[in-house]
Amino acid sequence: MTDYRSVFDEFREFTLSNVPDGAEALALARITGSGEGLRAVFVARDGQRLAQAERALGFAAPGLATLEFPAWDCLPYDRVSPTPAVVARRMTTLSRLVRPTEGPGFVLLTTANALVQRVVPHAVVGAQIWGAAQGNRVDMAALTGWLEDNGFSRVSTVRDTGEYAVRGGIVDLFAPGTDLPVRLDFFGDTLDSIRSFDPETQRSVGQLRRLDLVPMSEVVLTPATIKRFRQNYLSLFGGATRDDPLYESISEGRRYAGVEHWLPLFHDGLETLFHYCGDAPLVLDPLADESIDERLKTVRDHFEARAEALKIGNTGGAPYKPVEPTSLYLAPGEIAAALASRDVVRLTPFSVPDAGRKIVDFGGKQGRSFAAERAGGDVNVFDALVTHFREVRERGKRVLLACWTEGSRDRLAQVLADHGVQKAERVETLEAALALPTHILGLVVLGLETGFETDRIVIVGEQDVLGDAWCAVRGARRPRTR
Repeated sequence: MTDYRSVFDEFREFTLSNVPDGAEALALARITGSGEGLRAVFVARDGQRLAQAERALGFAAPGLATLEFPAWDCLPYDRVSPTPAVVARRMTTLSRLVRPTEGPGFVLLTTANALVQRVVPHAVVGAQIWGAAQGNRVDMAALTGWLEDNGFSRVSTVRDTGEYAVRGGIVDLFAPGTDLPVRLDFFGDTLDSIRSFDPETQRSVGQLRRLDLVPMSEVVLTPATIKRFRQNYLSLFGGATRDDPLYESISEGRRYAGVEHWLPLFHDGLETLFHYCGDAPLVLDPLADESIDERLKTVRDHFEARAEALKIGNTGGAPYKPVEPTSLYLAPGEIAAALASRDVVRLTPFSVPDAGRKIVDFGGKQGRSFAAERAGGDVNVFDALVTHFREVRERGKRVLLACWTEGSRDRLAQVLADHGVQKAERVETLEAALALPTHILGLVVLGLETGFETDRIVIVGEQDVLGDAWCAVRGARRPRTR
């Protein structure tokens, strides 16, 4: 298969045409090349496409690790904060970008909404990471203070991400980026052991030698950040009034709902995701440029609505004093400059004429849909599917049926066997699928909205055969994300 990374030797930017929906991960795998560290940044147009790309990369390039950097799951200038789970994923990813570890290369998966928002400076993120190994001397009071400052919530029993509990010489905590909570057992000032445990049974299930923690919030309340917030707030908005709970809460060291929307006031200056990505090439999902433009328009609209409400005194509650959009979000000119300074690939499902830009043809096309057979009712859809398999094999291509879940794969395997398909094999990766003899049908778990065809394979999606309504009723489809 073609390694598109070599195209960058001649062109700083090019368009990869004829990349049908669902095939973006195959194209991305060819763009990343080989090596360690961050090898590419994929910008999905929304959260659903990001989740699809992550699943598909596990199939197309299982040796290529992924990091996910989602956007806040709240509106610009909202009165609520992003959910802890989203913030945890964001901070975990930023910390790993600041301190990359040795090992195979990885791809950063993000969205248009996340790309246009400014982030905490990487020097600050690096300084906020707390780490200790078994046998180290650790001040337990300093650790609990760090947990409080960095957004962890104290509870009696730890069950969810971002919680911690203290019982004598034991600290339980559930850190972002981990699958299980951990129990830190102290003997005096010595960290005697680090054990993971089951949050349901509270029983230990494993031993760890080291623990690295990242903040649970993008707003860290320390004396220095509180002082900076107060100075910037007063400089920007003038004197605080008695009906200003935001200023009062932060001044007292208490968190305030939606405080992240004033993130610029806690720092001398924010950075962008581009600062964390070095010179890694940027791969733009189809319609990603349009999504960026739409997001910036939405930001401006919400800011103007807040500013107008503040002006006329109709804020619907406590006064809401919004920061300028350019302090929390990138301006269009900044995005254009950032894209111009790095290697960029734009994916499109269409054939594109070469109008002064470098165009590379991926050679894919949309797959066969069986909507006509479902609507007509005079042809059994599975008979039509088997006929399609036979026609594809005669063209020398391998055929895969992409199912949404393990359960749906098992059901469809049985249905196809009843319709005469006796040679079908479950495969988990693209490499294994391409190794199949052409007369064997490959069955994969790969959530696709639609199937597609390339020069070597034809993938038929479960949804192509059974329709969206059937998949939803049977529970085959995975939940959509923002």
